[in-house]
This record gives sequence, C-alpha cells and structure tokens, in this order.
Amino acid sequence: MSSPVLRSAPPDRTVLTRKPRQLLLAFFGEYVCDRYFEPLRASVLLSVLEGAGVTGPAVRTNLDRMVFSGLVERRRLGREIGFVLTPHGSDVLREASHRVHSPTPFARDGEGWTLVTFSVPEHQRTLRHRLRAALTWSGFAPLRDGLWIAPGEVDLAAALAAIIPDLKPGSVTAFAARQLEGFPMGEAVRTAWDIASIRRAHHEFLAQWDDEVDPDAPGALATRILLVADWLALLRADPALPAQYMDDDWPAERSLELFTRRHRELAFPAVREFAALVG
Repeated sequence: MSSPVLRSAPPDRTVLTRKPRQLLLAFFGEYVCDRYFEPLRASVLLSVLEGAGVTGPAVRTNLDRMVFSGLVERRRLGREIGFVLTPHGSDVLREASHRVHSPTPFARDGEGWTLVTFSVPEHQRTLRHRLRAALTWSGFAPLRDGLWIAPGEVDLAAALAAIIPDLKPGSVTAFAARQLEGFPMGEAVRTAWDIASIRRAHHEFLAQWDDEVDPDAPGALATRILLVADWLALLRADPALPAQYMDDDWPAERSLELFTRRHRELAFPAVREFAALVG
C-alpha cells in the first residue's frame, strides 16, 4: 500500500502505535455503523486490516474480544463467518462518530468543571476498567484518589449510558464546580493532566499525516482507517482544557484542519474500495 503512514519514518519522527482493536473500531465506525447492514465477512475484515499492517491472527483475536464484550455478533454465512454490530456496539460507535466528525472537537460545553467520584468493588475489575475508560474518553482525569475532574459541563448520563445499568445505585457521584477566588485551578490542572504530553500527541499526529497522500493509490481504505484511528487516539488524549491553561501556539486547530483535509481527500476512493470488497 502506498501510504505515508506505513513507510519507514525519519529518525526524528515518532511512529504512532495503533492497536488492532482501535483499527477495527475505526473501520466499523466509518463504514458499517448505520451504513452497511449485512453481516460483514471475516475475509473483508482480514483484507482491510492486513492492509493496515495487522496480522490475521491479531484480527481474529480482537474480533473474538469484541464478541465477548458485546460489540459485535457472529453470523454464519455458508462456509464463512460474518460479523454484525450489536445495538450496544452501534451506540458506542455513534457516540465516537459524533466526536470524530464534530467541527469543534476540542471545545468544551459550558463553564467550570465536572467532578466525579465512584466506588466499584475490587472483584468487578472489568466494570471498573470500563468506567475509567468512559471517563477518560469524556475528558476526565484523576485529580486525587477516587476523584476525577473534567473541564466544562459533561453530560455524564450520556457518557456512562452503557455502564450505568451494570453499576449499583450510588456507585457514581457527580458535581458541577467552579473556581473560587483565591484558589486558582492552574495547579490542579497540571496535577491532573500532562499538558506537554497532550501537545506532543498533537505534534505526532501532525508529523504522521503532514505528507501528501495519493487518493488514487491502492490502499485508500486502509489509509483512511489508520487516519481515523489516529484521530480517535488524539481526541482521547486531548480533554479540551480551557485556553488559559494551554501553551502558546496550541496545535489543536492545525490538527483539526489536517484531519479534515486528509479525511476528505480519501473519502471517495476508500468508499469505492469498500464497495468492491463487500460486493
């Protein structure tokens, strides 16, 4: 595949690490959820993900995990296996897609801060991990033991919709908060978030995708999946903190412009490749 992402990088350029699960979710979110309603043959998934640098065994292992977690279901298609999104999987991907395609992904709703504290028993480690992952995706970070904070007014009911049914009543407590005079939030922000690391995530994304892509080259579908997976990782890394806590020349707008341009350039050839695969 001809792609700026898969070739060898210069010595001073960090190559982003993509997990097979991230790429599968990006693929299902871009081309399956609310778009393609037939069971997707395993051979299609293998073809696309192998084009993105993922081995066949890794694809199969992660599909098994997605089945176990309730994101997809298996369907028998003659002698082959197909996969369809579950209602839960569709809900998860719709929420992610809304953020992927948002014109203002690094803007927060409302003023002030949202605070969350929770208690999940030790024996429910998987549930605790799901809760922490959902909070992180929604911009939260741990401020103190058991206390998480996010900028703005987070719609926590929506953020935790898939998890709340599995939690005992009272497991999560949330508050809206504002800064009090004489107690500036700067130190708390620096405690909860590594701002230099967030900036570095933007610079890595910009470095990976700055080179021009050839939308007519083979592999546009896999390249677009890589782009979306990298964008999702950046959205998870950047909680959209208020501007006064950011360094000068914050790169978020440049990242958004570059993602939008590359995503648009690859749109038609990627859809054409997908149609050929499923047809």
